[in-house]
Amino acid sequence: MEIRLTTILGMIVFAALTRLLPHPPNATAVSAMALFAGAQIADRRLAFFVPLAALFATDLVLGLHTGMLFVYACTAAMVLVGQALGSRPQLMKLAGASLAGSLLFFVVTNFGVFLLDGLYDKSLAGLAECYVLAIPFFQNGLLGDLFFTAALFGGFELLRRRVPALSLAQ
Repeated sequence: MEIRLTTILGMIVFAALTRLLPHPPNATAVSAMALFAGAQIADRRLAFFVPLAALFATDLVLGLHTGMLFVYACTAAMVLVGQALGSRPQLMKLAGASLAGSLLFFVVTNFGVFLLDGLYDKSLAGLAECYVLAIPFFQNGLLGDLFFTAALFGGFELLRRRVPALSLAQ
């Protein structure tokens, strides 16, 4: 396996493993690793497989839950966003993509909680309550997404500058 792909895969696995460390709720590397995989892994199928497999492996340790379909759908969507960004995205586009991922995760996964967990009345008021009570988790998610996106993309860029073999063939 080439050094570029091995490095990218190693960074994604490391990011996934951070889910197993103590962290504030929702402040994880999931969206960032999906965005990074989409942008950096040339094989489109592998770009989806790697972050979803890493997410599943850590879910096996952390525990499976009813909202997994919603989390995995958001993760796959972030791979698509990463593919649209390309391997060397501009800083503002990358920050915007990370923010969009945070918003997507918030809207989709909390809708899943509303639908599946039975915690809220199945009404507009119940849906609104679900989203309002999730706002503190959104803050954590946003900060985690921005931090891990900067760490993965910035870290890889620093490595790429020191190790020319990590650059894409021209």
